Amino acid sequence: MASTDTGATGSTVGDDGRPATGEPRDPHDLTGLEAGLDALETVQTSRTPLRETLLRKVLPPVTAVVLVLALWQLLVWFEVAPDYKLPSPADVGSEIRDAWLQGTLLDYIWTSVSRGLLGFLLALVIGTPLGLLVARVRFVRAAIGPVLSGLQSLPSVAWVPPAVIWLGLDDSMMYAVILLGAVPSIANGLVAGVDQIPPLFLRAGRTLGATGLRGAWHIVMPAALPGYLAGLKQGWAFAWRSLMAAEIIASSPDLGVGLGQLLENGRSNSSMPQVFLAIFLILLVGVAIDLLIFSPLERRVLRGRGLLVSR
Repeated sequence: MASTDTGATGSTVGDDGRPATGEPRDPHDLTGLEAGLDALETVQTSRTPLRETLLRKVLPPVTAVVLVLALWQLLVWFEVAPDYKLPSPADVGSEIRDAWLQGTLLDYIWTSVSRGLLGFLLALVIGTPLGLLVARVRFVRAAIGPVLSGLQSLPSVAWVPPAVIWLGLDDSMMYAVILLGAVPSIANGLVAGVDQIPPLFLRAGRTLGATGLRGAWHIVMPAALPGYLAGLKQGWAFAWRSLMAAEIIASSPDLGVGLGQLLENGRSNSSMPQVFLAIFLILLVGVAIDLLIFSPLERRVLRGRGLLVSR
């Protein structure tokens, strides 16, 4: 129940300090405005209920997968293409079950995933300082900035033949192709992130003595983090594509059978279920890495900066 206290202006105020209903508001009273601004800055930190999470994040992709499978099966039933060109979902499922029972399914995945992750980490170690140099040193930016942009647009498959000639058919060739595909993306992502830092942040850092490596660690990298994360995400995509191109083209018993080699084996054997199995696994790994690593990291950074709120 609202009280009937009388303020210094003579108006009646309620328990919350606001004028009671029907009373004229003081034009100089900024209490309501401050409360509104505080409400706008408030970030909802309550945990989302499990049911809402399932409805918003699990149900849409599951529905999409079911629709794709249904459309696929309809195309098979209507015999849009011969069986040897378009296998049914059940045929691909049988291929997955056979690979699992033979114990080769996880070997295919691990061979490619281990190469991809190690190559991406090497690209991270090289691309991060390179991006900082390009972003902060004007001469380096003028010298190799355009080259980095050009390398990013160059198809990774173009590096496979020279890598085979230079390094031979072994894992070092695979890592070289991954580096050439991922390093430009990571470096360019960091350059874009640094370019978007407000100049006031850099001036404040220099005023506080944060220059050189200290400024890069405490000012530049934290401020450029959203753009840097976008570059990492794109770098992983380029690393994964580069690895698949290398595994499809380069074949050797010493290299083992990764997902790209599995895809090439399916083409050589004219086995479309095996081809679809390889495509499914390549897609599955790409989606899993994004959902398990990059999306949570991106949400954490955006939420920490107040850029991600519940709607």
